[in-house]
Amino acid sequence: MRTSALVSGVLAVLLLVLVAVGWSPLLALDRSIAEALHRNALAHPGFTHVNRVLSDWPWDPWTMRALAAATAGLLWWRRERRAALWVAGTTLLAAGLQQALKSLVGRDRPQWTDPVDSARYAAFPSGHAMTATVTCGLVLWVLAVRWREDRRGWGTLAGAAAVSVIGVGWTRVYLGVHWPSDVLGGWLIGWCCVCVAVLTYRWSERRPRRPARGPSGGDAPGRRRGEK
Repeated sequence: MRTSALVSGVLAVLLLVLVAVGWSPLLALDRSIAEALHRNALAHPGFTHVNRVLSDWPWDPWTMRALAAATAGLLWWRRERRAALWVAGTTLLAAGLQQALKSLVGRDRPQWTDPVDSARYAAFPSGHAMTATVTCGLVLWVLAVRWREDRRGWGTLAGAAAVSVIGVGWTRVYLGVHWPSDVLGGWLIGWCCVCVAVLTYRWSERRPRRPARGPSGGDAPGRRRGEK
């Protein structure tokens, strides 16, 4: 997990720098892919409509955040308070980081004379891609750790998560509202957030807990020092 966090973080920073400085080979690649997909979107309106529905409803960031909130609520109800706070906190911090990076980079979205969809605010990183990565990563982590005894349906859930993360990135580029590197940045930053959340949670679990203290500051009542 440490290696994954380090690699995704380094790649995310590198990509951010290349986007911010306007590295021409990256911009040219972004443009060529975006233009090819936009032509396809114009030629296949039915398929384009399907992409819009998927992007605006099941894979919308607010849908993903609702899933994260439901996961945190379930953990809280099961008295897994620390894990619940970690899921909620990571979701909120990732959303804040996403908005901060958009404001910092200030990248313009693709502009078309005949758009098939629209979106507002800055382009990098893709909020859809980043939010889906964070949410699906956290949900899979919770399922893997907290319900390890019951693996039924695990493959289906993991597959659905992968399809959602990859699929939402595809829709944003296909609909012409993001450059490919925006989506890649969202995936990398989102995954780095998940890795850091898991690592810090594990660290917090390993921390030695302080012994209970009595009202006077001594040992907790119920056993005296020296008693066996």
